[in-house]
This record gives sequence, structure tokens and C-alpha cells, in this order.
Amino acid sequence: MLSKILFIYLFDTNSKLPTTLKLFYIYFTLLLALITSCKEDQNTNSIKDLPKIAIAGLGIESSTFSPALTTEEAFHAKVGDSVFTRYPFLQPDSLNRKRAEWVPTLVGKSLPGGTVTREAYESLVTKSLKLLKKNKPYDGLFFDIHGAMSVVGLDDPEGDLIMRIREVIGDDVLISTSMDLHGNVSERLAKHTDLITCYRMAPHEDAIESKKRAVTNLIDRLESGKGKPAFKAWVPVPILLPGEKTSTRIEPGKSLYAKVPNVADQEGVIDAAIWIGYAWADEPRNHAVVMVTGDNKEKVEKGAEKLAQSFWDVRNEFEFVAPTTTLEESLKLAFESDKKPYIISDMGDNPTAGGAGDVTWTLKELLARLEFKSTKGKSLIYASIPGPEFVEKAMEIGVGGKIKAEAGAAVDDRFAGPLTLEGTITAIKEGDVNAEIEVVVKVGNIDVIVTKKRKPYHLLSDFTNLGLDPKNTDIVVVKIGYLVPELYDMRGDWTMALTPGGVDQDLNRLGYKRIKRPMFPLDSLMTQPDLKVRWISAADAK
Repeated sequence: MLSKILFIYLFDTNSKLPTTLKLFYIYFTLLLALITSCKEDQNTNSIKDLPKIAIAGLGIESSTFSPALTTEEAFHAKVGDSVFTRYPFLQPDSLNRKRAEWVPTLVGKSLPGGTVTREAYESLVTKSLKLLKKNKPYDGLFFDIHGAMSVVGLDDPEGDLIMRIREVIGDDVLISTSMDLHGNVSERLAKHTDLITCYRMAPHEDAIESKKRAVTNLIDRLESGKGKPAFKAWVPVPILLPGEKTSTRIEPGKSLYAKVPNVADQEGVIDAAIWIGYAWADEPRNHAVVMVTGDNKEKVEKGAEKLAQSFWDVRNEFEFVAPTTTLEESLKLAFESDKKPYIISDMGDNPTAGGAGDVTWTLKELLARLEFKSTKGKSLIYASIPGPEFVEKAMEIGVGGKIKAEAGAAVDDRFAGPLTLEGTITAIKEGDVNAEIEVVVKVGNIDVIVTKKRKPYHLLSDFTNLGLDPKNTDIVVVKIGYLVPELYDMRGDWTMALTPGGVDQDLNRLGYKRIKRPMFPLDSLMTQPDLKVRWISAADAK
């Protein structure tokens, strides 16, 4: 409308507007157009100047000692812009989002479980590579992995994946990798990544912080033009311990990981990390590792060797994060306690460490106890056991009805077979992202949670959403190792039970055949290992 009025005033011969004023308006209009054009060019140039960064990754802990197999659907793969939902620090209004042109491809994360089928792995990798190929070239890649994936017929899947990504995007692209401290860093993975970091807390309360650090380091190196680090120090440490012995809540893990920032925050150092490694897979790469990256060779070298030696020096001090004993003794302590809830960790089949989640051995022992057959004794919640047929039957019967059906041991029946649960259905809930459908059946004085698919129970709401009150229940048994924050804060008292399963805490019972030996604590009398730095070259090194 405004432009129309201006046109009339400026060019209409009948207009009474003075000539000088007409000329002023013409000049002003041209100047305005020029300024607008310059701003548009400036914006275009600024977009062009931003580094172009892709996002990709697959994450899972896979126990090779479990008969379970993990399929593609377990990864809940996000593609394209939906990938951003995983990263609060990459939301539209975030600083890091504005510092780069982002190309999210495919990121898949699964609950820990059994070995991934080759078909699932190849399908996810093929999809990832196709998306990466479509949008190249790139300046950088944020590689978001766990580091403990096992795949049928394939060693070192993360090393394989990053190498295949390099074949698509090129060796010159700057890759920053974020990992779980229970992951494994092979020499191949170390070579094909440029920047690498992992969590510094177990439980992993700093997971998002660590991923953000990986992204920030990546952008900083691209913006500054420094690019790939001059030096990458890799030190394998022949220690293999379960996470339940290496919590950073207690010593020596607490003090050991407190040393990491002292190395990482030095001028000339980009980052430093200690990987505990993953104890329930039998591959040569399964052991602890220290890595330090940076441009100052002396500081990188000294920092890496200091952390590695510090780890080795305290190897004999690692103990379970809570009192650990048999299930029988755990129950004895629970019966004697007046603290609510007394939490017992059913560790051997922990689905958050890679267990099948359907081992019935512990539940069988509980149901056989006379103390739980009467509603007048101690109350107990058992979380949980998968039983899809049980759930289906419960859906037909409904809340309040009586049910008698089998659950559990469909995957891992090595220690006990399927259990017949007979009781009253007190709750049915649909829509859980992992379990899909949850059913609570009261058997004597035990509330058993039966799920369509396995699910770890970590939150207070996991219980209260089912009408259960764990804070006022005498005993709560969960398939977990060390307690995650909410359960830890909720506990009246706590024991970790040495129960059987695919993530058995007694490593000597697992029967390793392929890990490198000697390995502490399996070879407890081994002498001082070589903890000197191995220098890892860049992927594009000549």
C-alpha cells in the first residue's frame, strides 16, 4: 500500500508535490533498498560462514553373556529434526544451535540388552550413511555413541561404524565423539575420531553436560580454525570392573574422576577422559582406557599417564557401592530392618546393564517364602518381569479380576523357568515407552509388576503411576545394580544381591575367552603394566 502511494506522489504528473521533494523521496527509497540488500547479503554471508555439522550415532550396552538379541526397533531411532529432542543444548534458542548449520541424520539409543542382530546393525548403519551422503559436505560431525555395543559376528562395532562414516564424509572432517564411561575405546575408534570425551559421573548425572562439552569443543575448534588436535594420547589400562564397583559417589572412583578436570582444563589440552570399560562383553577391546587430546604434547602426555597410573594405583580399593551379599542374606537383613523401603538390587539380570530382564530366579525364591504368602507380613514390590501373554490375558480380565498365567524366562531360562503367577490384578497401564503395557498382580503380599516388554524401574513415578506406594512398602526389589538418584534418595536401606543372569557381578563365573590377558582382577597377581602413552594419528594423517 505504502509503495503504491509513493509511486503516485513521485511519478503521477498531476501530483502537486514539489520537484525537490520528489527527488528526495526517490533518493530515500533507493538508499533504503540498498541498505536492505546489504543486510540480506550480510545475513546470507553469515549463514555461509557458519560451520556445517552433522549429527549421527548409535548407543547400547550389549551383554555377550546373555542369550537375548536386540533388534532394530529397540533403538527408537530418531531421524532429521526429531534428533534435536535428545539435546536440550541444541534447542532453537540455544547458543550452540546458532553457532552452526546443523544436519541431524540418525541417532538411535536402546535400553541395554543382548547382542544386536547383524540385520539390525546393518539396517541402521545403511540408513545413517544414506542420510550423511545426501547432505555432505560437512565441516564437522557430532558422533553420539555409548561405546559398548556388541553385534553378531562383528568386533568393535563403534570402530566399524566410525570408519564407514569416514568413507562417506572424508578423513578431513572434524569428528567429536561423546561416550558413556562404561564404553570401550579401541585404537580404531581413537584413530577415526578427533575429539573424544565421556561422562565423569556414575550414575550418569552429567550425561547431557558431557554431550554438550563434546559439541562445544567441536564448534570451538572449527570457529578458531585450529581444527584437529595436534596430539591424541591413548593408554589402555588392563582393568575390567563392573560399574557397581566404580561409582563416583564413593572412593576411590570419586577421587579418581576428580583428577580429570585438573588435566582437561590445562592450557594446551582440549579434553581428558577415563573409561572404565564394559565388563559383560568378551572382546579384545573390553578394558579400561585413558585418552587426552590437545596441542601441547608434554601436557597431553603427562596428563594421560598420570590418570592411567592413578587408576592402576587404586585398583585394589574398588568395592561395591553398597553392602553386597546373597539374596538369602539380603532378605534376612530386610526382615530385621524397620526402615522403609528396604531396597534389594536384583543385580544379575539388570536390564540397564545388558541383562535379558526376564530371569525368574529371584522372583521364584521370593514367591516360595512363607513370609510373603500372608497379607499380614512384610509387604514387597517386585519390579519387574516381562510376560506378554500374561499381560494379554490381564487385559481381557481387567482390574480387580483374578488371574493365573505364566510370565518370564522366555529369553533367559538358564536359571529358572517361566513362573505361574496367581493373584488379583490391581492395575493396568498402557503407553509406556519401554514396557508398552504394565500390569500389577498381587500374589500374597507381593505386588509383582508384569510388563509386555522389559523395563527398568528408576523413578518414583514408575511406581505411583501404577497405584503403588514404594516409600511405605517394607521391601522393594528392583532389577538394577547401583541405585539411580531417585531410588537412592528414596531408600530406607539398601543391599545389592548377587543373583544370576547375563550381567553376573561375579566376573569369574562369566567364562571370558577373548579379552586380553592378564587383566585385573581376573589376574590379581599381575605386575605393573606398561602405562606409557600410545600416540594415535589423525584419520587424515599422511
